Amino acid sequence: MPFESLGGLAAVAGLLGLCVGSFLNVVIHRLPKMMEQEWHAQCADLRGETPSTAAAPLSLARPRSRCPSCGHQITALENIPIISYLLLRGRCSNCATPISPRYPIVEAVTALLSAYALWHFGPTFQAGGALVLIWALIALTVIDFDTQLLPDSITLPLLWLGLALNLAGTYVDVHSAVIGAMAGYLTLWSVYWLFKLATGKEGMGYGDFKLLAALGAWLGWQMLPAIILLSSVVGAVVGIGLIVFSRHKRNTPIPFGPYLAAAGIIALFWGPQLTRSYLGLMT
Repeated sequence: MPFESLGGLAAVAGLLGLCVGSFLNVVIHRLPKMMEQEWHAQCADLRGETPSTAAAPLSLARPRSRCPSCGHQITALENIPIISYLLLRGRCSNCATPISPRYPIVEAVTALLSAYALWHFGPTFQAGGALVLIWALIALTVIDFDTQLLPDSITLPLLWLGLALNLAGTYVDVHSAVIGAMAGYLTLWSVYWLFKLATGKEGMGYGDFKLLAALGAWLGWQMLPAIILLSSVVGAVVGIGLIVFSRHKRNTPIPFGPYLAAAGIIALFWGPQLTRSYLGLMT
């Protein structure tokens, strides 16, 4: 495809990524709250109580976004990705409460990675699948940072979608995808139990198992060593940095999901090259 055409498609993907990034901010903010509401309702049901109606049911669509400080309803003009944040100078238009810079950062990262995915894979099914994978991993990353949760409502559909795409060999053959899903789950499951038997503590959550299983389903078992190595190295560096520079206590848990997600994105784009380099060093 001509350079100009591919660049134009990448730009369109970037604009789409901006819009999706804005929606991901809603998912990141609301999905954990929706899960909490559901847990409270389930607990009330088990106790034989009538679920409380004090809090209005929350969904990704309703109610409309509001300022958490003053309740000002955010208008369409105030919700334009990145631009609205800059025009409002990072503050609520009604009460001037600062808005977290995380919102435009999520939008910008989603846009950049979306544009690069289209540039890297071209106008193919691989590019379409890569966009979905990237968007899901961005949402999981920030949710895990905030709550140390990796929602099943994202990880499990991601796993099945990876297997479905690879029925046609979109990224790897289906045998590699199935083995990757099983090996991804069992690898971290084994680490979890070995650590728990040795220390009596839980070193990670079950969501990490499911996320690595999903990455194995998308990229095949061949990519698992690179993903585990990359995520462990990045996690160790960030963890040490937090302890040294941010007075992060040693006993305070550090979520592992964001590092798995980052390693998965790296493997999506450059996995084969990294694997060849790694094997070259071993020989």
